[in-house]
Amino acid sequence: MPRAWLNWYARVARETLLAAREGRCGVYGEAVARLVAELRRLPGIGQRTAERLAFHLVVSPKPEALGLAEAIKDVKENVRPCSTCKNVTERDPCELCADESRDRALICVVERPMDVLAVEKLGIFRGLYHVLLGSISLLDGVDAKDLTIDRLVERIRKAKETAVPVREVILATNPNFDGDATALHLRASLDKLGVRVTRIARGLPSGSSLEVASKAILAEAIEGRRDF
Repeated sequence: MPRAWLNWYARVARETLLAAREGRCGVYGEAVARLVAELRRLPGIGQRTAERLAFHLVVSPKPEALGLAEAIKDVKENVRPCSTCKNVTERDPCELCADESRDRALICVVERPMDVLAVEKLGIFRGLYHVLLGSISLLDGVDAKDLTIDRLVERIRKAKETAVPVREVILATNPNFDGDATALHLRASLDKLGVRVTRIARGLPSGSSLEVASKAILAEAIEGRRDF
């Protein structure tokens, strides 16, 4: 792109950012205003960041911007929860559940798909997973029925009728108030199923989350798990 065009786009971006902060969104049109509004809906994105991202897309080459749009469209059309573990996948069952080399008698229960990725990066866990899709939170109005706990109980019961029943369930919910409340509810739900229930060790700082933990700390937490 010629430098003159880049300078023009930069000047327009500065002017429209100023206009947006002054409430004059009509300067850059409805399309950009809508893009800013949609970007603001993303977690951690405020007004200024949304404006910067929007105008970055405006000045980006068309193939680059449309590539992003196509990637988002592809994810929303093709990615879905695995019917077995509820992790995100493009095929059902997911690659982890379909892997016959994994220990099917060992299930690690995590809150979100990002936590599966965090544990998998360690390369030391060879069991299966179950994703709760959240945690019990009284403040946010999330109850046990809003999670996939019933699906986990059903999964363990069905496994009893197979050649490889579940022998251990690792509760790897986050070491904070909501994670502990979820773990307590899970233990109560699994007590009558005759499986060993363990909780990851408290090597993780209280109040933190799996996705931000270092590999060393998370590895120690998995390896040092105890009965719960």
